[in-house]
Amino acid sequence: MHILYYTLSFILMLCTFLPLVKHQYWIFRIASFARIQIAILLVPILGLGFYIHTTPWYLVSCIQLLLGVSLLHQLIILAPYINFSSPKKETQQNNTISIISANVYQYNQNYDKLINLVRAQKPNILLTLESNQKWEDALTILDTDYPYQHKIALENTYGMHFYTDLEVEKIETHYFVADDIPSIEVHLKDKNGTLFVFYGVHPPPASPTEEPNSKEKDGELAALAKRIKQETLPVLITGDFNSVAWSRITKIFTKVSGLKDARKGKGFIATFPVKYPLFRVPIDLLFHTAHFKTHTLTTLASIDSDHFPLYIECSLKSNPKTTTSSKISLETKEHVDELIQKGKDEISFQR
Repeated sequence: MHILYYTLSFILMLCTFLPLVKHQYWIFRIASFARIQIAILLVPILGLGFYIHTTPWYLVSCIQLLLGVSLLHQLIILAPYINFSSPKKETQQNNTISIISANVYQYNQNYDKLINLVRAQKPNILLTLESNQKWEDALTILDTDYPYQHKIALENTYGMHFYTDLEVEKIETHYFVADDIPSIEVHLKDKNGTLFVFYGVHPPPASPTEEPNSKEKDGELAALAKRIKQETLPVLITGDFNSVAWSRITKIFTKVSGLKDARKGKGFIATFPVKYPLFRVPIDLLFHTAHFKTHTLTTLASIDSDHFPLYIECSLKSNPKTTTSSKISLETKEHVDELIQKGKDEISFQR
């Protein structure tokens, strides 16, 4: 019992504070994804400490204190994403924009599950991630429903396809840090004819099985934030960020771009991995300017991918209370430029 207590206490405390290390290697980033699970595990271990009797007495007391600090640290970070209120039924707006963002998992061949889901939900915008040429061919059946399409079929798990029934003014593909990792920028109008900008993103993750560090991901998100900072139109961005909302790079992204995190106050809405509920984390994210109001943010039924599709309903406010864009310090600007350059300089041996 004592050995279990000491071992788990050390692991949980290490995982709590490891993300504070400002290093881009995956081992310093991975624990940030598991903050929900770590917070839950801290509770019984903290309780177990009250039944541990050993000498010297102050050893357990110090561990208990550190466990309490660890739990408080986790709760402070997670608190903004906890939904303390009961769900409210939102009144449907005549200019509501519905969106499905789905990481389809490139090797998944159950194309009909996504097609049937789209036909049932009838979103105004469909964004698919990890969609290759086989997925593109299978989804041509949706071309009649969505007159505007933008298709980037890649075989490296970073393909991206965009479909919409809204009026499109302009579509651009960006390769911010690598020539095989696209992001899309679409200028389109809502049902009232109001122009806004949609971004679809899928930066690479830092993990022992993929990229060894987060340089490309950090550079991609930093470049996006810098571009969005200059945008004067309403902006909405979604996709598989391969990052949780409370991570260091996501905080930098929101600080520089000035976007709001749509998840705050709505719950964690974990999207990955589908097969392992206890390990699920929210990495399919949604951010927007103050011009938008999010009515619905939820997951949809599994399409046999490793991600649940993310479903969004939002609308442009008629009189948004926009605040003056906050100025970014010179230190932050330099840090962002450094992240972008590191992302561009990084050579991937995984794709």
